[in-house]
Amino acid sequence: MDSFVKALVKLPELKVLTLVSLGLWGPLPGKILHLSSLEILNMTSNSLYGTIPDELSSITSLQTLILDDNMFSGRLPEWLSLLPVLTVLSLRKNLFNGSLPESFTSLENLRVLALSHNHFYGEVPDLIRLTNLQELDLEDNAFGPRFPQLGNKLVRLVLGKNRFRSGIPSELSSYYQLEWLDLSFNRFVGPFPPSLLSLPSITYLNIADNKLTGMLFENTSCNVELEFADLSSNLLTGHLPTCLLDSKDRVSLYARNCLATENENQHPFSFCHNEALAVGILPRHKKSKTPKVALAMAISGGIVGGMVLLGLIFMFVRRSNADKTINKPTTRVIAEKATTVYSSKFLSDARYTSQTTKLGALGLPAYRTFSLEELEVATNNFHTTAFMGEGSLGQMYRGRLRDGSFVAIRCLKMKKSRSTQSFMHHVELISKLRHRHLVSALGHCFECYLDDSSVSRIFLIFEYVPNGTLRSWISGRDRCSLTWAQRISSAIGIAKGIQFLHTGIVPGVYSNHLKITDILMDQNLVAKISSYNLPLLAEIAGKVGHGTSAPPKDPSTSARVTYDDKVDVYDFGVILLEMILGRPSKSRNQVQVLKNQLEAIMATDDATRRRVADSTVRTSCSDQSLKTMMEICVRCLVKDPAERPSIEDVLWNLQFAAQVQDAWRVDSHSSEGSPISPCGPQHLRVAFR
Repeated sequence: MDSFVKALVKLPELKVLTLVSLGLWGPLPGKILHLSSLEILNMTSNSLYGTIPDELSSITSLQTLILDDNMFSGRLPEWLSLLPVLTVLSLRKNLFNGSLPESFTSLENLRVLALSHNHFYGEVPDLIRLTNLQELDLEDNAFGPRFPQLGNKLVRLVLGKNRFRSGIPSELSSYYQLEWLDLSFNRFVGPFPPSLLSLPSITYLNIADNKLTGMLFENTSCNVELEFADLSSNLLTGHLPTCLLDSKDRVSLYARNCLATENENQHPFSFCHNEALAVGILPRHKKSKTPKVALAMAISGGIVGGMVLLGLIFMFVRRSNADKTINKPTTRVIAEKATTVYSSKFLSDARYTSQTTKLGALGLPAYRTFSLEELEVATNNFHTTAFMGEGSLGQMYRGRLRDGSFVAIRCLKMKKSRSTQSFMHHVELISKLRHRHLVSALGHCFECYLDDSSVSRIFLIFEYVPNGTLRSWISGRDRCSLTWAQRISSAIGIAKGIQFLHTGIVPGVYSNHLKITDILMDQNLVAKISSYNLPLLAEIAGKVGHGTSAPPKDPSTSARVTYDDKVDVYDFGVILLEMILGRPSKSRNQVQVLKNQLEAIMATDDATRRRVADSTVRTSCSDQSLKTMMEICVRCLVKDPAERPSIEDVLWNLQFAAQVQDAWRVDSHSSEGSPISPCGPQHLRVAFR
């Protein structure tokens, strides 16, 4: 190995080094530090031994380190946390020992941490700060006893064959990105959350050989993609969910419990009852303001006891459900669906790891689930001072989170009884709405009734944009007007936002009923679309479209099935018209009249075109950029949607207008002032659907 690396260091620009199953033996030489440009190092299935050399810490460009199936030993070095872009760390099947360094909590770019089949022991450090972690494999070590603190973007979690002895945290039921969960061969105690069976991404679930308790019901639901479920050798009672038996392609193991089934070997109920008492399992309560809520939360968490105790619990539940008033509904947490989800295969392929470092470029916090208590604190219990307005689909509040950041919170009240699961596809779409030119989604919260767990309210949390609407920056009534260059920049931003809604997410979001009052300006005068045609909002309203004060209606509405994208192009043309002329259009007829006037003026001279433009910008815009903007506007407002340009065509022409405007400013030595207006920020103005 030493002589091999000695030859390799003659390639200092080498970025990828893969030496798999080559029979290499010996310690890893320190001279590998001379490969200072190395990004990927994979030395799987050799006979390397000793410790990981400290010299490796100097290769700060290292993104992927895979040393699986060797004979490395000793403790993991603290300096691993100093590799700033480390994305994949895989050390499976070695002889490492000791506890994991606390410094691992600073590996914020880490997406894969695979340490299975070693001799590690002790508590797993708090990994909740590793917000990008998607695969954690700690199988066959001696970690424990407490369940590790983890972020909720995990796709694959393997904790099997360790020494965990705690309960399964309730947060795990909200990891709806989780595909593979293995908790087998530990001593986990407490209630088994049946909701794990119905996680929207789960395909593999193994909780075998633990001390998990709880009552299962036949009508418990399973994710249709679930391929393998092993519940065997626990202390489960009740009836096996029928969903585990209704598919020939699904492997379901459930022997050695206390279930009421004859299909597999089961213990009598008394066995599970006595075993549960032996390991000290008690009813799990959550603090609440009323005894009814406390009782309901205890029931939902699963109570293990004798038949008499179960009978008393059901009696109290019936009494509680008979009461028509519930002092305070309990919030059931449904966790985030990340904008981008990678499979384990994708993450383990070193060729793609360079791309993973490009995620999260928006600078926004990760999309997540908010608790109702968190929103109540942020809004001072939804106090009137936090109230921003109300539309046909709910109320809007401004909140301040514990970290000091402000958010906009939309509260939607449900008219029909529906489960949280029925909203998951909506949540998945909403979580994708994150773009520089959108008021981006930050998270959501479900509030549910105790009696039937149906959703009572949905809270959607968005970034707070406090600098007014685009119209207020055009009219100049409350502040200085935007310069011509800033108007072009804003138009480009809106077009990019529309393009993202159409093509940046699947399924695309069309027919967004855009108005100029829906365009908000942030502190840097970046335009952001604040209202889009979310299917969730239309579904709650009970109609296909929605709106209160609609903009001038697109004449091609009847052709939306074919020309959904061109409807937004028309609405963009109406916005562009106001940006050029400096005055609003109040009706479809007025839009058509102004469009015809622009079309006629385009054939005249430059001076005539300038006289039509907004007086605040007519002396500071180039002739070519003004003409280009007018041409785009006229084409967007054509009656026949088939004749309108695509949003990509619009964007190309807007960028051309920006280029000629910049060139004109340089040539004429003119100045329109600072790109950032000196006017102070205003409070957010919100448009409702």
